[in-house]
Amino acid sequence: MADRIEVGFKPGIMDAPGERVKKQIIENLNLSIKSVKTFQIYTIDAEITDKDLSLFAAGPLSDPVIQDWAVNSTLARNFDWAIEIGFKPGVTDNVGKTAGESLGLLLGRKLNNEERVYTSVMYAIEGDITQMDAQLIFSDLLGNQLIHRCTIISGHDPTWSRKIDAIVPSVKGKYNDSVNQINLNVNDEKLIKISQDGILALDLKEMYALKKYINNPDKILERKNKGISENFTDIEIEALAQTWSEHCKHKIFSGRISYFDK
Repeated sequence: MADRIEVGFKPGIMDAPGERVKKQIIENLNLSIKSVKTFQIYTIDAEITDKDLSLFAAGPLSDPVIQDWAVNSTLARNFDWAIEIGFKPGVTDNVGKTAGESLGLLLGRKLNNEERVYTSVMYAIEGDITQMDAQLIFSDLLGNQLIHRCTIISGHDPTWSRKIDAIVPSVKGKYNDSVNQINLNVNDEKLIKISQDGILALDLKEMYALKKYINNPDKILERKNKGISENFTDIEIEALAQTWSEHCKHKIFSGRISYFDK
């Protein structure tokens, strides 16, 4: 069973991140907001005692001068909607990794491969907004739906007892070491579908380049002599897509730009 540590500013201490988000919501989304309070969430999926949980919260995770903390309960009060945003399973969580190293030092041992600390941020919002507005705040302002997960909690839900369940964003999928061959000798529509299904972000011109390469007679012979299939494998295409990605290659920045100086 995972545990949840919540860290927030003490009453009377200005919540600068919350004030910034409040301003952004009002200016960018034109919603009626009274206040936004922020809380750093640490989800501990490890063997740990209640005493060590408290030591972890009071020690490396919080500043006793300006912050309060709570274990398996929430500090949030008087809000209409709370939006908790964390990384999806498999997405790198550097703050969580550092927190896990700190927990290992506290426990006097290195966490095993199954133990993790995950981080998220909760925004407790007071204002005249709906659940749909809360979802809009996440999707259009605070989060990236490609890498972030989101939990929305109503502050007026009569079944809510000020306890928020810990969410462990671990990868649940089964390991599969199979290698699939990808046939690129298909029409344009199917080439685009291969890119979309594989989340390759390759356009038709780039898919043509792959198709031209794999159909080169010299390359076919070379692959055959090395015992490699005539088709690309999914691993090869994924490697090329990563290398050609905007993140790695900066396709937009390296593109030719034509302009007229008037």
